[in-house]
Amino acid sequence: MLIGKGANVPVAASAVRVVLGWRTGAGVPDADASALLLSGGRVRSDADFVFYNQPRDASGAVRHEGKQRSADGVADTLAVDLGALEPAVETVVLAASSDGGVFGALPGLYLSVLDAGSGAEVARFEDPGATSETAFVLGELYRRGGGWKFRAVGQGYDSGLAGLATEYGIQVDAEPPAGPPQPQPYAPAAPAEAAVPPPPYGAPQQPQQPAPPAQPYPAAPPPYGAPQPYPAAPPPYGAPQPYPPAPPAQPYPAAPPPYGAPPPYGAPQPYPPAPPAQPYPAAPPPYSAPQPQPTAGAPSAPGGPSLTKLSLTKEAPSVSLTKHGAGGGAMRVNLNWRPRDPAQSAAPAGRGGWLRKLSGAGIQSGGPDLDLACLYELQDGGKGIVQAINQKFGTLYGPPYVQLENDDRTGAVATGENLWVNLDFAQHIRRLLVFAFVFSGAGSLQGLDAVATLHPASGVPIELYLEECGFPATACVIAVIENIGGELVVKREARYFQRTPQVSNHMLIDQAYGWGLTWTRGSK
Repeated sequence: MLIGKGANVPVAASAVRVVLGWRTGAGVPDADASALLLSGGRVRSDADFVFYNQPRDASGAVRHEGKQRSADGVADTLAVDLGALEPAVETVVLAASSDGGVFGALPGLYLSVLDAGSGAEVARFEDPGATSETAFVLGELYRRGGGWKFRAVGQGYDSGLAGLATEYGIQVDAEPPAGPPQPQPYAPAAPAEAAVPPPPYGAPQQPQQPAPPAQPYPAAPPPYGAPQPYPAAPPPYGAPQPYPPAPPAQPYPAAPPPYGAPPPYGAPQPYPPAPPAQPYPAAPPPYSAPQPQPTAGAPSAPGGPSLTKLSLTKEAPSVSLTKHGAGGGAMRVNLNWRPRDPAQSAAPAGRGGWLRKLSGAGIQSGGPDLDLACLYELQDGGKGIVQAINQKFGTLYGPPYVQLENDDRTGAVATGENLWVNLDFAQHIRRLLVFAFVFSGAGSLQGLDAVATLHPASGVPIELYLEECGFPATACVIAVIENIGGELVVKREARYFQRTPQVSNHMLIDQAYGWGLTWTRGSK
């Protein structure tokens, strides 16, 4: 049902899918759907904000399912389980933010609400009248008379996603500084000049004693050669000699202290007020520590959700490197794993590097030898693999523009294994497949938790959360990086494979992704 701006329709479905769509073309920017769960017109906490970097709310009733691209256009989808929403949630705002342009440059922009069960369209809002806006509230789902309704809103903002989120009470992280903060040099205090301790910071300072009055200098003696007055003749011999009283002692003025010297001993020491203390940021929790989860109804903590770091999940599995500023330089891929702690089996995987494998808490010497590898296919048809087996470490400044830095065979190296991709030659790359495998022995990936992070030279870090493997897999495809129309797109895979005596890890992955290589036995 097509409705206009300001119109509303009842929603009988207990769950809906909300699709933000537009047509693609040359120069068309990208956009991202988001949702805000309101109570009394504002969010209860930052957990009520669902977007590409926080793909679900605390209850799981609202989820960001990610984009689907086709020849006709792009569709970004939100899933809303109306029946599972907490009673305190009165409204679900359906919003969007543009990336690389304004909403007026998105042709055929629409918002469609579908019955999640039958797929039937409940309402469709087209042509919201967008011009120079970078964020838009396209519609809202709201409670009315024990049921739900949808209203077409069409309200634009020029302040982007951060401004829209702030409007509803989200505390958004500030932009990161251009470089790491520079420490201030430590200036030790000057040694005390008196045995009496100095007054505390902030105490009133006693005034300095006034300087003594200046003493006149005696008259200069007469010049050399001038007649000298003769003294009076002494009294006759034996006469009493009157002694004049001694002149009063003239105190000498205290010499002024030299320039820059401290005040005299015992004088009050004027200390400048202490600078305000600079708080140190709290240390992040250890990798194995459970991560705190947002609590419904809790007040927003300072900082809020980050709009400058991306997370790829099952619901939102792909992102464009080009779109998010990773236009060149070397991108680092770091391999690390960690075993799941049975005492924390209900906790989510901790955050860390690419498949973090903690030294001390991770895989120790004698465990499986986990290797990082990358299948590549170039635009000229060249194919191959970068891995430690047979010393195929690759090269960064020539084909395949991928290089493996080292081979960690024990898991005890804190930095793990590093794979580098030269994005300056992205136009020569057709696709890359990053995977990890157990090289030898009876080990497997079962019981290991992992979170993956891409570190481009520019742009924001991209995290990929991988579920625990439930069977004795010996290989995991982590991600595929594909050149789509000149744009490098990362897709989270999290696919596990188990080799057999007849079929190796590499052959299983090749068959699944159609690389078409010939495999022989290798060694390190």
